[in-house]
Amino acid sequence: MMNETCKSEEETALPLTSLNHISLICRSLDESLDFYQNVLGFLPIRRPGSFDFDGAWLFNYGIGIHLLQSEHPESIPMKGEINPKDNHISFQCESLALVEKKLNEMGISYVQRTVEEGGIFVEQIFFHDPDGFMIEICNCENLPVVPLPAGELVAGACKRVGCLNQQQQQVAQCLSPAVHVTEQESHISCA
Repeated sequence: MMNETCKSEEETALPLTSLNHISLICRSLDESLDFYQNVLGFLPIRRPGSFDFDGAWLFNYGIGIHLLQSEHPESIPMKGEINPKDNHISFQCESLALVEKKLNEMGISYVQRTVEEGGIFVEQIFFHDPDGFMIEICNCENLPVVPLPAGELVAGACKRVGCLNQQQQQVAQCLSPAVHVTEQESHISCA
């Protein structure tokens, strides 16, 4: 019998279908529009005319980006250091070499990282948008999505192991009935 505080994912999780958009506050709407269109390839789309504040909506790659002009642009802190552990959005690409070449041509500073897990290598490039929001470009599709083995704690700290075990089993069932997790396939991290 299931504990009342430990319900199945179906009973507790919101019935979501996909990520729709991210919203970013900008120092300069014009600079951000230029960056998201000309660097990342987003296309402007219609935004509701009833909004009483400056902004722009863009779309590509199945995701929207909503840019909002800050009412106090001077209060947005400047970021200098590129820290891959900072909040970020990640895009996959076909050629990291081409991404690197284009970033160099545009004069955009970036940091490269390589993550290795079980002989699989993931290449990552990190850089900032004009307001310091981190962008990652990677080949993360190389890294398989593997459910954690039953009983393994997420990030080393979870008090609801019973719930976690049940959620992991549900993830494994959703991914594929043929997925088999072994002890060697433990936690995989991709910043």
